[in-house]
Amino acid sequence: MNIGIIGYGSMGKMLADKFALSGKNVYVSTRTRGRLESAPRELHICQDNTDTAQVSDIIFVCVRPCDLLNVISGIDGAAKDDALIVSLNGSVSFEAIRDVTSKKTAKVIPSVTAEIDRSQTLVTYSEFAGEEDKARLKELLSIIGNVIELPENEMGMGSELVSCMPGFIASMFDVVCESARKHTDIPDGQIVNMVLNTMSATGDLMLQKDMSFKDVVGRVATKGGITEVGTSVIYDQFPKTADELFGKTMAKRRKTSLESKKEG
Repeated sequence: MNIGIIGYGSMGKMLADKFALSGKNVYVSTRTRGRLESAPRELHICQDNTDTAQVSDIIFVCVRPCDLLNVISGIDGAAKDDALIVSLNGSVSFEAIRDVTSKKTAKVIPSVTAEIDRSQTLVTYSEFAGEEDKARLKELLSIIGNVIELPENEMGMGSELVSCMPGFIASMFDVVCESARKHTDIPDGQIVNMVLNTMSATGDLMLQKDMSFKDVVGRVATKGGITEVGTSVIYDQFPKTADELFGKTMAKRRKTSLESKKEG
């Protein structure tokens, strides 16, 4: 099976390098060829997108939403009849993609945690994709972590929960560490390491012991204790921030979808 990667930006590079280093045949093309200077020697570098499409069984299109439909339209005639075209953008609908190709299609949303093979990768399929297509794509994506299939209409919130979430988590704990610095002389690096290791261990504890968030709070925040005071502040004040976060990100997602249709 030949894998095609169109676009060698952040996600395109990550997928291409991971697949190639796992022993897959990977063909890559990108508009910015300078990015390929540090590419693993296992990659097959193609002259253009058409060359990539012609030899590939699964084609990952890793470009900006505003460019996606034009790129897919450009490779439609070159791609094999039974090729599976995979968009790495959840905001561009299958309906819009059907306007530029009748090929089998899927949408995939990986996470940056794929860098350590722990991605929670989302996938959804158009009605043309068969069970064999789904099995092959799932096997391939399992190289970078877990694979979660969702209906197309849930890919937006799904993306917020797995693809965007590392950024949300990092920004939240950046604020926590910044606030902690105002109340301590512990060195900055040590504060960050303490929080990161505690955060990582808490996640592992919950997964391994099948604990809920409320379970952890109950274990740590004893009645009348210091932790209870802190968790009370979070439960009282953070819901408004969380509601605003998802309200704005989902609105931005809808806007991106509309803009991609106009560009296409």
